[in-house]
Amino acid sequence: MKKQFINLLFSSAVISSLTLLDAAAQTTPRTGIKGGLNASTLYLDNVEDRNERIGFHVGVFTQIPVSSFFAIQPELQYSMKGVSADYNLLGASGRNTFKLNYVELPVLATFKLGNSVDLQAGPYASYLVSSKVASEGDLGSDYRSINRDNFNTFDYGLAGGLNIYFGTVLLGLRYGQGLQPVAKDGAARLVMGKAKNAVGQVSIGFTIK
Repeated sequence: MKKQFINLLFSSAVISSLTLLDAAAQTTPRTGIKGGLNASTLYLDNVEDRNERIGFHVGVFTQIPVSSFFAIQPELQYSMKGVSADYNLLGASGRNTFKLNYVELPVLATFKLGNSVDLQAGPYASYLVSSKVASEGDLGSDYRSINRDNFNTFDYGLAGGLNIYFGTVLLGLRYGQGLQPVAKDGAARLVMGKAKNAVGQVSIGFTIK
């Protein structure tokens, strides 16, 4: 998943910079709302059959120009992360989906290629608001909360991506890599080890001004 998103971001950046580069760059603040698809995973040890958790994100952003070609973009968004993984316990098999939901604050350096294309990179910090697991298999189906004390409440990492603007409409691609292990102790640490969040995002948004 990581390589696919990086390749997609690179290809889109090259194409967009050649076809959508404007003569003048945005010099006024740009504020808007956005949301879209999350494909997230955790790199669990000793788990081969692992699939991304498909979720969503939604939030607001504002772009603060520093110069005609550079801006700072803080955001506030709700983001669904986690992973789905098969289990095989004493002959019983099935799938667990770990659902970790965060309120996230990225602060991104934005390099403007005219008014239509932005390249972005920077840190993010996030707060875990809920943790649940959905199980389905030979042991039956279940959906329950996991004690948040088993997880690190705060997460942080790095994100990078691309925005393409079509007037007031934007299309965004982004990859985020966590730097903090998700699990802190207890059963979560036993299952997840030192796994860290990783998420690819596809966004659609609208600017207000």
